[in-house]
Parts: sequence; structure tokens; C-alpha cells
Amino acid sequence: MFESLSNRLESAFQSLKGQGRITEINIATTVKEIRRALVDADVNYKIAKEFTDTVKEKALGGDVLKSVSPGQLMVKIVEDELTTLMGGTSTDINLKGSPAVILIAGLQGSGKTTFSAKLARYIKSKSGRNPMLVACDVYRPAAINQLQVLGEQIGVQVYADTENKNPVDIAKKAISFAKVNNHNVVIVDTAGRLAVDEEMMDEITRIKQAVQPAETLFVVDSMTGQDAVNTAKAFNDRLDFDGVVLTKLDGDTRGGAALTIKYVVNKPIKFISQGEKTDTLDVFHPDRMARRILGMGDIVSLVEKAQEQYDAEQAAELQRKIRKNKFDFDDFLSQIGQIKKMGNIKDLMGMIPGVGKQLKDLDVDEKQFKRLEAMIQSMTPAERQDPDLLNGARRKRIADGSGTSIQDVNQFIKQFEEMRKMMKMMNKMGGGAKAAKALGMMGRR
Repeated sequence: MFESLSNRLESAFQSLKGQGRITEINIATTVKEIRRALVDADVNYKIAKEFTDTVKEKALGGDVLKSVSPGQLMVKIVEDELTTLMGGTSTDINLKGSPAVILIAGLQGSGKTTFSAKLARYIKSKSGRNPMLVACDVYRPAAINQLQVLGEQIGVQVYADTENKNPVDIAKKAISFAKVNNHNVVIVDTAGRLAVDEEMMDEITRIKQAVQPAETLFVVDSMTGQDAVNTAKAFNDRLDFDGVVLTKLDGDTRGGAALTIKYVVNKPIKFISQGEKTDTLDVFHPDRMARRILGMGDIVSLVEKAQEQYDAEQAAELQRKIRKNKFDFDDFLSQIGQIKKMGNIKDLMGMIPGVGKQLKDLDVDEKQFKRLEAMIQSMTPAERQDPDLLNGARRKRIADGSGTSIQDVNQFIKQFEEMRKMMKMMNKMGGGAKAAKALGMMGRR
């Protein structure tokens, strides 16, 4: 995400390399390029100018330590100002009430229905509450069915009334149903339109008045740039929502919406959503996003994603097997599964400081995982547990069964054996824990 903006900002800082200190003269080009980069990212010119004026003022007025170069100082100032522009700190969702009602609003196609399911899954897994989804989009034929399918996938009940065409009435009855059936969170998915219109605004306003939500979230497609900001303002003027959700951040987004929506509506971005899978929802952290935009990585989010997939019992068993040099293909297959659950591999690698810039021209093909899985799944249970059984005839059968070549199979087995040798060596040096750590590094590689 924000690849173009990141590259432009990196180029802007280049002019300060080799400078002994920051002056009005040498900072002029840098500030001008930063402003151009922001405008090209679909940031309003007035906001971009105000931003760069503040950066310039702080750069010229600050004391520069001898150990810090002008370029490093400028990056730090821009990082701090980007963090402030996007809200400063993360903001929790409000779940007060019995039940706590969350109203979801936005234009058609912004990803409201998918987000509603993602939010239900998030609340269920993070807080242990019992959420319920409510289908109040009575206009789009597939909307109710889509929500029901998603609800079934995540194990969350969906309240729907296909015979009722009054969304206000549906919402009120859904809350009564939730109270009787012990659902302590109600997420109301409302209808959108192709553009802001009075009819839509009137309907969403009446629903809000009827259900008195603890939280009203505005869902916006981040790929629409400055249009997203203008739409957010129109909704906020009427609804006075509590927070913003940015969807489709995995697409070709220039970043304008994420950077300026807080500035325009003075409401925090609470979540960011990437992809269609229901587990791809993250709390928005302005400081972490600023670091990612500047190519500095986001190691905290990477660790959090890894911890979500961490199984203490499985890790202990893995360490035991490593200590006995019994790590096999079944274990490797399990590790691949855990890495894949963490999300897009290129995005994950981009969270590692210093790696993101090296990946900008690299095509990370996640199909490689499928090829490795296919080879392992083409092995017999005995072969998975004892790699020493894999002679020439067995390797040919595995290649045929997985749709790969004998060379692919040979290379994979060779790399696997090298990894086992490294684990064995590290096991002698410092125990299974270090070897298990090495496995994580090898898996990410």
C-alpha cells in the first residue's frame, strides 16, 4: 500500500544527503517535493501546503544533534507530522449498552457488508462477546444472502426479514430479538447508494434515531481518494458518525483518504480492511502507518499477527521434535499454514524494517506455497515422517502427483534437508528454542 507515495517521499529526502545542516536553501527542494508527493497522492493542496509549512518550520527551528544527519531529522519530523495528520493514536470501538448497537453506513460498493462480517468476527474473537448481524439493505437483491453466507462462515447469527421492506422496522425488531436471545452486540448493515442522496441520508438518519447506536461507523473505499474524503464530510454533517473504516487498502490506493480524512471530518480512522477474507481486519494505528509510508516497516504489527497464530502447545511439541531431530514434512506443512494465515506475504515482509524498499520491484508469488503443499500432500504418511525414504522412484511419483518436475522435488527436498541440518546445529548450540526461531525465519524466507 502507498508504494508510489513512499517512493516519492524517499526521493524528496535525497536532496538532504551529504548536507551538514538544514538551511532555508537546502530544505526548499525537499519541502517542495514532499508537497508534490502529497498532492499526487490525492491530498488536497491546502492540506498538503499546511503540512509542509509545519514540517519546514519545525526543521528550521529544531536543534540538530551532531549524531543526527539533516536527512534523518527531516524523516523524523515528517513521520511525526504524518502521525498527527492521521489522528495521533488508535481509538477503540465503543461497545457500551445491552446490547451494544453498531451502525454501519457508507456508499454502495464501499465494502460495508463484508466489513460488517469482519467486525463481527473481530469482536467475537477479541472480546468473547456474542454478536449478531442485521440485514437492513432491502434494496440490493444479493445483500441479505451475502450477509447470511458470511455469517455462516464466521459462526455469527444473522437477523433478516425478507418480507419486510422497512429497514427502520427491521432494525428495531432485531434489537428486541437480540435481547431475548442473549446477543450483546448488534451490528446493523445498512443500504448504500451509488452517490449521496437525500433519500439515503433520510433513511440512515431514521435508523440511527430508532436504534440509538453506541457506535456509528462510516465505511469508505480508500481507492476513491479525495472523493472518499468529500463523501465522509457529507455523511458526517448529517450523521455525526464516531469513526471511519478504510477498505480496499490492498488495492491501488494513493493514500489521500487515509492521510486527510481525520483532518477534514475530525473523526478517527478506527479500522483498515484488506481483501475479502473475514480475518483481514486491523485496528488503525497512525504511528505505525506513518512508519510504513516512510518505508520504515511495522515490526509491532508483524509480531501481533504472528502471536494471533501462535499455539503454545504446538510450539512446545515442535521444540521437542527439533531437539530430537525429528522435524518432518508434516511439521513443515503446519508451519506453512500458520504463515499463510498471517496475510499477504509481500505485505508481511514489507513490515520488516529495511525490507519494504527491496521488495518494491519484486513479484512475491504466493503460488509457491501451493506447490510446496502439493508436493508434501503427494507423499505417503510414512514419507512425510521419514524423509530418508525418498528415493528416485518415490520422488518421481511425488512430482507426477503434484504436477511439478523431478527437479522441483529434488530442490525442495535438498532445501528441507539443509534446514534440518541448520536446526540440528542450532540445537547443539543453544537448544530447541533457537532452532524453532530459526524455523520461523526460514518459513518467512
